[in-house]
Amino acid sequence: MRRLRLPRLPFEWLVALRYLREGRAQTILILAGVTAGVAVIVFLTHLISQLQDAIIERTLGSQAHIVVRPPDEVALRSLPAEGTAAIVQPRAQRLRSVDQWEAVARLAAATPGVVAVSPVVSGAGFALRGEASRAIALTGVDPERYARIVKIDDYLVRGAFEVSGTNAVIGVELAKDLGVGLGDRIRVLTPEGRDDLVTVTGLFDIGNRDLNRRWVFVTIRLAQTLLDLPAGISNIDLAVTDIFGAEKVAGRLRAQTGLSVDSWMTTNAQLLSALRNQSVSNGLIRGFVVVIVAVGIASVLVVSVVQKQREIGILRAMGASPLRIMSVFLVQGGLYGLIGSLLGVLPRAHGSALFTVDLDPSIMLGACGIAIMVGLASAALPARRAAKMDPVQAIRM
Repeated sequence: MRRLRLPRLPFEWLVALRYLREGRAQTILILAGVTAGVAVIVFLTHLISQLQDAIIERTLGSQAHIVVRPPDEVALRSLPAEGTAAIVQPRAQRLRSVDQWEAVARLAAATPGVVAVSPVVSGAGFALRGEASRAIALTGVDPERYARIVKIDDYLVRGAFEVSGTNAVIGVELAKDLGVGLGDRIRVLTPEGRDDLVTVTGLFDIGNRDLNRRWVFVTIRLAQTLLDLPAGISNIDLAVTDIFGAEKVAGRLRAQTGLSVDSWMTTNAQLLSALRNQSVSNGLIRGFVVVIVAVGIASVLVVSVVQKQREIGILRAMGASPLRIMSVFLVQGGLYGLIGSLLGVLPRAHGSALFTVDLDPSIMLGACGIAIMVGLASAALPARRAAKMDPVQAIRM
């Protein structure tokens, strides 16, 4: 019966594994450091990524990625008196329609990156019921088109997003203030002196008390009538595929139409700055962790080179080339990074996962790649030192 012969490992791997076994204490210590470093990198990257996604989802969940509006009206200039400068007075901005809004909507829909277009009529008004009165933001929408911009159905707590005829959908805070529920009627009054009775068919909770207290959704036709904007549209809301490319799309539409086109990146400049600061902080922490791990691996391998001088000299005397000697220590560095990274991203010993939520595979692969590269880079200097040893001097020491 023939014995199964296992393939022999290359010379470099045999020697590297032997060195790792002989220095068990050092091996365990450096693997613990690499494991902790990889776990920190994975945890921070995943935590900040999820935090940013949650902030963006909450912010953009209630607003369009891009809003197209009429340009601001030109400021008034008073004729100067003799010897004085002209006086420029800001002009009061009134509710106006987007010029040729249907053509603009078609242009926006054909723009690369835009996935949804919704015409909107919005303006100020008041909601009245008995003695109660509240200032509101009256918003006329096409329910199907607007639902592709803001997932309003996800925020409904009662009723449905049924905006037709004189039906209206309001926020839970406004309903509480007015003391109304589904099927009740409220009067909507606008500064233009127009009013109408609307029936509440849905209540939403968008997670923002101010919006819950102000937003009232009605049909476009009813909003046009109440706001005295016949056949007009006050703004066009857009959704894009790449939210961080919204400003680029907005700039293109701004140049093509001459209208006021603002992306969420402009209207939420402070939020964007905070997200960038988070990313910078994450990068700095990861950088410090990488440096600490690299110094640890390099220190261990430098000590190993000093301890193994005689053996290295004997191997050189027996014909091992400098490249092979260098490869021995590079293999050790790579194994430190590989094994430590696997221990850092795999489940813990007692069986519970490192994270309670699904971990993005790209984060794990990225952390493993960083650890392996750090291991190889950290081993480069000790490996070069070992390869340059004079075998005669090494054996005498």
